[in-house]
Amino acid sequence: MSELTRIPAPDGVAPAAAYTHVVMGTGRFVAVSGQLSLDEDGKLVGEGDPAAQARQVFENLRRCLAAAGATFDDVVKLTFFVTDMAYMPAIRAARAAHIPEDRLPAASAVQVASLVRPEFLMEIEAYAVLPR
Repeated sequence: MSELTRIPAPDGVAPAAAYTHVVMGTGRFVAVSGQLSLDEDGKLVGEGDPAAQARQVFENLRRCLAAAGATFDDVVKLTFFVTDMAYMPAIRAARAAHIPEDRLPAASAVQVASLVRPEFLMEIEAYAVLPR
């Protein structure tokens, strides 16, 4: 596991949702490109279903992190790109299945007009730091 320091909201900065404001780490940096709700065969999972898409995206993130020798414990930042902010509860539920609340990374959520294909409801990227 990386040597990470999670810093909760400093005085005067209120969190808008469940996330850690600042995560500091030492070691090797891992960037995981935005993941979509595609299965191993490149087929869409969960057409029109934000919960199913979020679960698949987090599974894809897990696999990408593992390929780099990382886990969700090493993640310092997640960025959520969603076509509708109403999908955030589904994303938070999928995230909770992989990351306990006391280990939440820094995070940003951005609503976008569209993603690479119209059937995608979300794309999530991750940054992690591995121990030296």
